[in-house]
Amino acid sequence: MLKKVFCMLIIINLLIMNIRIVNADDENEESSKSNIVEVTNQTKDEPTLNSRIAVAIDRKSGKIIWGKNENKRSAMASTTKIMTAIILIEKSDLNKTITVSAKAAGTGGSRLGLKKDDKITLKDLLYGLMLKSGNDAAVVIAENVGGSVEGFAELMNAKARELGLDNTHYVTPHGLDDPEHYTTAYELAKLADYALKNETFAKVVNTQNYTVTINGYPKEISNTNELLGYLNGVNGVKTGFTNNAGRCLVTSINREGFEVITVVLQADTKDIRTQDSIKLIEYVYENYELVNIKDIVEEKFKNWCLINKDRIQVNKCKYNNMDLYITDLDNDIIPIKKSEKDNINIDINCLYYFEAPVEEGTIIGSLKVDLDGNTIDMVEIKNAYTVEKKDIWDYFSLFAVELLN
Repeated sequence: MLKKVFCMLIIINLLIMNIRIVNADDENEESSKSNIVEVTNQTKDEPTLNSRIAVAIDRKSGKIIWGKNENKRSAMASTTKIMTAIILIEKSDLNKTITVSAKAAGTGGSRLGLKKDDKITLKDLLYGLMLKSGNDAAVVIAENVGGSVEGFAELMNAKARELGLDNTHYVTPHGLDDPEHYTTAYELAKLADYALKNETFAKVVNTQNYTVTINGYPKEISNTNELLGYLNGVNGVKTGFTNNAGRCLVTSINREGFEVITVVLQADTKDIRTQDSIKLIEYVYENYELVNIKDIVEEKFKNWCLINKDRIQVNKCKYNNMDLYITDLDNDIIPIKKSEKDNINIDINCLYYFEAPVEEGTIIGSLKVDLDGNTIDMVEIKNAYTVEKKDIWDYFSLFAVELLN
């Protein structure tokens, strides 16, 4: 009999552990800071990451600096809450006090610790969502902003479409696994970039410790982001974990105006996601710098005009007043590998003969920016003013001048 009871206890314990693993978004365990120091002291060669999916993007240009399966769909766990937070901020009065429902209070996984009929402001729910990664907070927000979890998911998907996130779809506000709940590392980085432009969001995700008030009583919470406050320049954004998503981390970094977002998904352990994130961050800042392509292009074009502008002929024109300009670059400043900065090449092609009239804005050529043989931008060369065609009176005047001479 004792053996049977013992076996039953073991089975129940295993079932409880399994349920916890399946439903968990457990981001509240203490992270190992020793790993941060260890990785930052490693060489900054091309990173080899154990995480199955990763990306680093430059915020200024939106360009991908480094990627690994960055366009592959994946579960996203609590990085979902980036979208939950931005919907809340954009559509609600954060000072409003909310009463917690039984459904929200019963939400599993990582929790703020809310109970049925608790009173809490939307602002404190926002901090509980992004620092403590509270799934219960996410459901309270969804019910009060979207009317229900399903209604809130509609708002999330509408925002995803607005932002052009074509490989992103939401089912829940918290990110517990669902086959129809997915994104990509690249689109997650794009979403984080958008969210960080909101001052409230940026302030929240850059907060290490905060005091929420529930039913008038204070409760201290800490940010689950292990890099915040420990790695140079890190100012957000969000952690996550479920079985399908693995360990996830979206990180925002700003070092001397060079702003980067990194994403790692499907890491097997928290240590791996921490190390992979640091490797990627340090690789970017060690090997890349922001280069003002606009200045290089304008200087090159100016010098080209000094030599070539007078070579452009317009037949039958009143005045050959061709004044040239170039259209805007896609990005004035882009990240370029330090070792490749001297390999930037500007190639200009232009027509040199026209028949009047030449209308204002006529394309007369193109300017291409190449880096190691790859085109990174191309702009058009246009004329600034209409070059008019001679009329009969112009020809009569010329004829009269010739007679007088």
